[in-house]
Amino acid sequence: MPLELAPSRLRPADLLPTATLGLRARRTRALLSALGVAIGIAAVVSVLGVTQSSQSALLAQIDRLGTDLLTVSSTRSRVSGQEAVLPVTAAAMARRVRGVTGVTPTAQLPGRHVYRSDLIPPGRTGGLAVRAVDGTLLATLSGAVRTGRFLDAGAGLLPVTVLGAEAAATLGVSRLDAGTRVWLGGHWFAVIGVLEPFPMAAEIDRSALVGFGAAATLLGHDGHPTRLYVTARQDMVHEAAGALALAASPVNPDQAEVSRPSDALTARLAVAESSAGLFLGLSAIALLVAGIGIANIMVISVLERRAEIGLRMALGATRAHIGVQFLAESLVLSLAGGLAGVVLGVAVTVVTAAVRGWSVLVPGSVVWGGLAIAVGVGALAGLYPAVRATRMSPTEALRLVA
Repeated sequence: MPLELAPSRLRPADLLPTATLGLRARRTRALLSALGVAIGIAAVVSVLGVTQSSQSALLAQIDRLGTDLLTVSSTRSRVSGQEAVLPVTAAAMARRVRGVTGVTPTAQLPGRHVYRSDLIPPGRTGGLAVRAVDGTLLATLSGAVRTGRFLDAGAGLLPVTVLGAEAAATLGVSRLDAGTRVWLGGHWFAVIGVLEPFPMAAEIDRSALVGFGAAATLLGHDGHPTRLYVTARQDMVHEAAGALALAASPVNPDQAEVSRPSDALTARLAVAESSAGLFLGLSAIALLVAGIGIANIMVISVLERRAEIGLRMALGATRAHIGVQFLAESLVLSLAGGLAGVVLGVAVTVVTAAVRGWSVLVPGSVVWGGLAIAVGVGALAGLYPAVRATRMSPTEALRLVA
């Protein structure tokens, strides 16, 4: 009676050692192949992680500062480069608009500049402006004083000034004492405070602020505001924005421009998303190159190991076993690169967030998605070499066995 042999089987426990045989034999080649996948996955994870972290920080900033702030200025300001005047009644009329909760008028004083001393040539202004403001500015803009104090009703009549953050840095004012003064509009003004930066009012950062009383008596201000900061009820911001131009400038409403500073911060979200799309495209190219590299290495591996393939087939391995072995080898290679890439991408995100003061946000979908992409790249890269290995003739392969 003839002896019947049991059909050949490849047990799952044998698959991993068999699939990693070639990788362990050629470690340098395997490391370099996995490195390509690692770089591509690290790029994907870090781009999405950094983008999500920055967007989270920006959204938190928008929520903290609020989206209820509006500004009213003259359209002529864009032509002249200097803020043009609004009617004297602009602030009072703006307060009557339905939904408005607060109005702070400010006025850029034309021809007035601020210097560290009276010996500096007049032309070296450093791009700084002089503005008249009132004591409600901080509350309206959700601002804060870094050092010193802000203008109150009494200080607004005196030759004292509060510097914006950028103005203080430009003038070299880092600390305040009784003798800290600046040369402003032909007069010495005592510096009583320095402000924190205003994310929604960069023009304040570049200005020396004085009270309306001092601006009128010492600097010749005629009472016309050049910019209004307006707060409105959150549910009526759009309605208030539509009515403010007519209220601020009834005679020429087309010359009053209403803007929403938070829109600039929101636009940064769109810019971040478009930049992330660009980098993701580059990452996809890197993964494509890495996949081609793995496929090339696997094809070479099939050719180099023809004797091994022929011997295994002669000992009972089926073509399916050979194909699964080489496909699994490609998957192990890409998965190892994917794991390294995820770790590297998360590390880049953590370091970037720590440097910029953001909260670290790496969604789980990014991590698992990165690993899934790596496995997909490995499957596609190993498919052709695996099929090629299964089509190899055992007889021709065994001729290479010495």
